Amino acid sequence: MGISYTIASGKGGVGKTVITANLGVALAQFGKDVTILDADIAMANLELIIGLEGQEVTLHDVLAGEANIRDALYKGPAGVKVVPAGISLGGLRKADPDLLEDVLVKLMEDTEILLIDSPAGLEKDAITAIAGGQNLLLVLTPDIPSLSDALKTKIVASRLGTNVKGSIVNRTGSEKTDLTIQEIETVLEIPTLITIPEDPEVRRSSAFGEPVVTRSPRSPASEAIKKLAADMIGVSYTIPKPETENFIQRLVSALFGRR
Repeated sequence: MGISYTIASGKGGVGKTVITANLGVALAQFGKDVTILDADIAMANLELIIGLEGQEVTLHDVLAGEANIRDALYKGPAGVKVVPAGISLGGLRKADPDLLEDVLVKLMEDTEILLIDSPAGLEKDAITAIAGGQNLLLVLTPDIPSLSDALKTKIVASRLGTNVKGSIVNRTGSEKTDLTIQEIETVLEIPTLITIPEDPEVRRSSAFGEPVVTRSPRSPASEAIKKLAADMIGVSYTIPKPETENFIQRLVSALFGRR
């Protein structure tokens, strides 16, 4: 029996699914047996981000009683296992969200770490995903609307008995009006596990259907996600400091085309 983490957010558009996909791949790169479940059965897009779109059997089929959950497991980058939700409207109409709890139980029998990509908000399917995970990682951006919705999600998770491990503050450093980590922690009363800086490589990687941790492993966002993965499993990992050139080095490079 493994350990499960629901990755949730109070509002959409904060990068929750991108973080889930990349965190799963990073954990697999550290040698862990990882399964990612896209529990957002209405607005699924994890399969697009991780390069597994168009699979024949998806979670929709499982929740419709037409397939076994093991038939909907696919191998992704670094060996991570992925259960795509499916993006067809026909599959969505047949899916019964009440069966999701049974799916979670079966997945936990065959994996070391289960990551559950929860729908944003606090509708019934999101509540099921939050309640189904042993632990919760709360994703937000450093602005007041996101913080307000994150607080509501944290309160609900706590009432459901889910262990709220901490927050992941995404897309930091892009605005002077960003909330500080101290302000976020004061409101949420949980630790900030990692801050992930605004990074154009994330958008580029998603456009190519490839996780940023494999496409641009040295980018700032990749390094932050790998640090989070390492901390989750008790592995030492230090984010490398960015290389800098002094004035003389830059001048020599410009004049002679070499370093």
